[in-house]
Order: sequence, then C-alpha cells, then structure tokens
Amino acid sequence: MLSNIIYRTTAIAEGGREGHVHSEDGALDIDLVKPKEMGGNGTIGANPETLFAAGYAACFESATRFAAQKAGFKVQDGSYVKAEVGIGPRKSGGFELSVIMTVHLEGLDKQQAEMAAHTAHNEICPYSHATRNNISVQIKVI
Repeated sequence: MLSNIIYRTTAIAEGGREGHVHSEDGALDIDLVKPKEMGGNGTIGANPETLFAAGYAACFESATRFAAQKAGFKVQDGSYVKAEVGIGPRKSGGFELSVIMTVHLEGLDKQQAEMAAHTAHNEICPYSHATRNNISVQIKVI
C-alpha cells in the first residue's frame, strides 16, 4: 500500500449502474444511468465508464503538461485530452475496458507532443500506471 499519500477522497455508490454516487465531501453527487447498449432505457446520463473517462482524461492531460514543461516545452490554451472508454466481455468471462486517449497539445509540434504524451503515459500518470498490463490503452497524438 502507498505509504506517502498526499490526497485521499471517498465516493459511495448505491444501486450499481442504475443507482447514485456521491463523494463524502459533496463535490460529486449524481445519478447513474445504464447505457442503452447494456440494457438501459436510453436515458442520457453518467455511468462508471463516463466517470472513468473523465478522471483519466483530466489526469492524463495534467501529466502531458507536466511532461512537456519538464522537457522545456510550453503547452498553450486549446490543448485537450479525450478519453474514449469502451467496455465489453472478456474471453475468459466477465468484462474488460479499453481506452483510446486522443491528445492535442497546442503550441507543440507532433514530435514534441508525442514525447510528452508517451512520457506522461509511461512515467507520470497514475491512471496509466494502474491500467498498464491490465487493459488496452492506445495513445493518439493529433
């Protein structure tokens, strides 16, 4: 277990994919909706994959900025990371996720942006560390 924790948060889920999730500090408080593709009624709303995509995208975007800054590059406004999270059945049973990270770092050329994205993925981002060798994660720099 991590011995030097600098931040900790807690979220509570009730009712699974068609329930409710909230953080103890009140920062997050939303109903969850099962996607139509998974048997839901078609109502638009957040689900575990939406929340994972949002968290991974935000963390990864910060990690790419950090990697770029460390290399002496200046990332400009207009930069973003889009995380596309998919879920499907595993051959051995259960389900698994896959992720496609699309990275745009304004002010960097393609080679600089690729270096920052790959450094973020391989060295910095805790979501990337958690998913490594567990799920497929593709990095696309545009």
